Amino acid sequence: DLIDTSKDTAKAIAALRRQGLRVDYVEGNRDFFLSEGPYRASFDSVGVECAFEAGGVRYLAVHGDGLNDRDRQYLAWRWLSKSAAVRGVVRHLPKRIVAPLVHGTERRLSGTNFKHKAVVPEAAIRRYAEGRLAEGHDVLLLGHFHEPFTWRVAGGEVRLLDAWFRSRRVERLG
Repeated sequence: DLIDTSKDTAKAIAALRRQGLRVDYVEGNRDFFLSEGPYRASFDSVGVECAFEAGGVRYLAVHGDGLNDRDRQYLAWRWLSKSAAVRGVVRHLPKRIVAPLVHGTERRLSGTNFKHKAVVPEAAIRRYAEGRLAEGHDVLLLGHFHEPFTWRVAGGEVRLLDAWFRSRRVERLG
């Protein structure tokens, strides 16, 4: 049951925070309006990115779903689905109506755009990373691509994180 899983996750996060661990949440492409939802209080921060330091290394965590500038279909969907207008509509509709709409749309979209999903857009990631690392970060962490990979770029390093649903791996930094 999804709700029980969410409650169990919230309890686990609360336990980590009681131990003094900071828990920040970087929203992904399937996260909608989490910063305004009932689980917002579970985290120290919720946002589209998070900068932090661990072991003397300055990290910037960004989901990464907006980096492939050639995937215009996805970028248009991303802009629309996270817009203030959609947020307003979703807020006023019953959950029993919203959930099937969201899941149905995602199911239909999952069968599209294979040419952009099949290849990690390394050139776009490198351009983005070099700009962001120049802001004073050492490592850019990205999660959207679901393929573990690390490479050096001007100014630092890029790490693509493995998909949790596949690896069940937690990254420990520092």
